[in-house]
Amino acid sequence: MVVVEGVRFAYPPLSPEVPAPWVIDGLELTVRAGEWLAVMGASDSGKTTLCLLLAGLAPHLTGGEMTGRVVIAGRDTRHHPPPALADTVGLLFQEPEAQLFNPTVEAEVAWGLENLGLPPAEIRARVDEMLALLGLDLVRYRAPGQLSGGEKKRLAIAAVLAMRPALLVLDEPMGGLDPAGRAQVLAALSDLRHRDSATIVMTESDPEAVALFADRMVVLGEGRVALAGKPRDLFLQLDRLSALGVATPQMARLATALNRRLGTDFDFLTVDEAKTALGECLG
Repeated sequence: MVVVEGVRFAYPPLSPEVPAPWVIDGLELTVRAGEWLAVMGASDSGKTTLCLLLAGLAPHLTGGEMTGRVVIAGRDTRHHPPPALADTVGLLFQEPEAQLFNPTVEAEVAWGLENLGLPPAEIRARVDEMLALLGLDLVRYRAPGQLSGGEKKRLAIAAVLAMRPALLVLDEPMGGLDPAGRAQVLAALSDLRHRDSATIVMTESDPEAVALFADRMVVLGEGRVALAGKPRDLFLQLDRLSALGVATPQMARLATALNRRLGTDFDFLTVDEAKTALGECLG
């Protein structure tokens, strides 16, 4: 679904006399169809820029310099600008206000579907489904500007999910959500993935969400992949992740502490896994 080969990208320089730094610098990445990939890293590691590259917004709309290539479902983004990828890629911005501009919640979810040319009955069905799934039924006639921060985030996600893209590119989807909102979003993503075999690329700072749902995880550092592997393997490398500015699940820290002190080989990441492992150990 995604092939990133030798990509370097820099935004337009602030001054002609000062070259802009490479935000992405020699990135190599592939994502299989149907895979859920989590991308983690420090705030300046290039996560948001990677999302813009996968959606074709960079450099078509951002400007800047790019070398290498990004291929989405067989289409090279250098030759396919964002409108040509809209039937395949759904992008969630980190700040939901950047993509909310319709007069009502209901209209916001319907807008992308109308642009896809879907029949009115199909549009109504998808709008109803997404509003119910993400707990927005009771605010469907409100203006997006009247919503709370968490409701805005869930609305932006609903609008993207309603289009059922083959590739979901989500920039910090858990940011600003309370526990109930996080659970709704993760359930909706999981449902879409299993129902439509969607591919998900999700930048995320919440290690618990990554541990629960991601098939694979990459950690960016200085604009390239610094670590890659299964979350279970990477989250037990506490020192390396800390050096890269990445948070780790509490249970992973507990497992590592026990392993160091007791000589055990625990690899649990969640509370339920910890209960099972410790229960078996204690008999």
